[in-house]
Parts: sequence; structure tokens; C-alpha cells
Amino acid sequence: MAFNEPSPADKKIQDSLKKTGEIPGHVAIIMDGNGRWAQEKRRPRTFGHRQGVHSVRDIVEAAGQVGIKYLTLYTFSTENWRRPKTEVAILMRLLIRSLKSETYKLHENNVRLMAIGDMSVMPPQVLKELQEAIEKTRNNKGLTLVLALSYSGRWDILNAVKNISSDIKNTKISLKEIDESTFSSYLVTGGIPDPDLLIRTGGDFRISNFLLWESAYTEFYFDKTFWPEFRRTQLYDAINAYQNRERRYGMTTKQILKKKKV
Repeated sequence: MAFNEPSPADKKIQDSLKKTGEIPGHVAIIMDGNGRWAQEKRRPRTFGHRQGVHSVRDIVEAAGQVGIKYLTLYTFSTENWRRPKTEVAILMRLLIRSLKSETYKLHENNVRLMAIGDMSVMPPQVLKELQEAIEKTRNNKGLTLVLALSYSGRWDILNAVKNISSDIKNTKISLKEIDESTFSSYLVTGGIPDPDLLIRTGGDFRISNFLLWESAYTEFYFDKTFWPEFRRTQLYDAINAYQNRERRYGMTTKQILKKKKV
């Protein structure tokens, strides 16, 4: 079973994007604006989180259809634990419910699920559902969906430094072996390609401690749409903007053009 067939109009847009330029291999999204969207509608913040699940479904499906290989969603940061306990509890229950209801569909659509973050502080029931979903989908070869849970870029970098220091002390590696590649392998994102495109919804212009090391040469796209209203149309706009940028990686345009000809 594959993802639902896109409508003729939607397929036309997807085909156009594929012909126009390169589809980003890894898209990361900061799903912001759930609470503000709900407040604008005079509803509890948690209502926005529940509605945001519909956006997740649509974006995962569209990403798989258009050919994105990795989709990382900033689901819950380490800083989010500071929110009111009732809101955190509802978010955890929503996560459990979503894992239970969505895993089968992910598996049927060849999606592999992964998670990054400090899993040691996640509630046992969340871990149970998460581990079962990851195990069920581990051999799938389509889109890889990465959930960033209890994650922050600074936490990950500090954790990597501690583990590297421990391995040097125990003579597992030497100081001379430490380069960018080695350091990257100690991050929880080790083995996952760096994001080509990072999207933030909700209108704010910051990356909120998300994939700090990995985003060194990522293209950023900021959208004022609150996450509960962010759908594939906005994703396509972001991809289109990405395709119209020149990624130079510190080189000149002339060098990039010469490299492409080789």
C-alpha cells in the first residue's frame, strides 16, 4: 500500500517541482504556532497541539510523494519540559495516541521511523510505544521520519563532547582522530544526512536550539503560517524557494558552476 494518490492538480505541482530542480534530500521543520493559533480562536493551547497532528499527516504524506528522503520534525524540545505540567502531560498523551494510531499507516507506506533526543527522561509509556513503532518500521526503505523528542542542539553537542572525552580517556580513540566526521558520528543524528532545508512555521525568525551543528550550510525558510494551518501547499512553496537558491558552501558562483560541469 502506497500513500494516497495526490489529486491531479497536486500531482502536477509535484511533477513540476521534480523537473524544476533538486528536491531537498532532508527537510527539517520547527512546528511552531500551535498555541498562538489556538489562542487566536479562543481555545486552549492544547487544542492547537491536537489540530497540529493533521498537519503532520499531510506533510509526511506530501514529503513521501515528492521524493524527500528524510523529514525531521522538532516535536518536543528539552526546554519544553518547562511548560505547565498539564500541557506537558497532554502533549505526552497526544504523542502516545498518535504513535498508536499512525504506526500502521507509516509501515504500510514504507516509512521508517526514528527518534533523536534524550530518551532517558521520556515517560515509560511513550518510550514503549516509540520503541515498538521504530522496531516495526526499521526495515522500511522509503521516507525516514525522524522525531526530535526531548532534544536540543546544545544538549546533543555537550553529550557528544562527554562521550568523546570518555572514549579518549579509555583509549578507544585518540585525539588525532577527532575531526568533523568523527564528531558528527557522536551526535544523536549520526548517520542522518545534514538537513538541506529547515522550515520554521509561526512567523518567528530563530532556530530555537535545533540541529545547531548539522545546520551549518542548511537553507532556512521562515513561514508566518501557524503549524495547524501549514499544509503541503506551504511545503511546496518552501521547496520552490530552496530550488531558487544557490548553495555555495563557501565557494564562488564560478567554482560551483565549474564543479557542476565536471
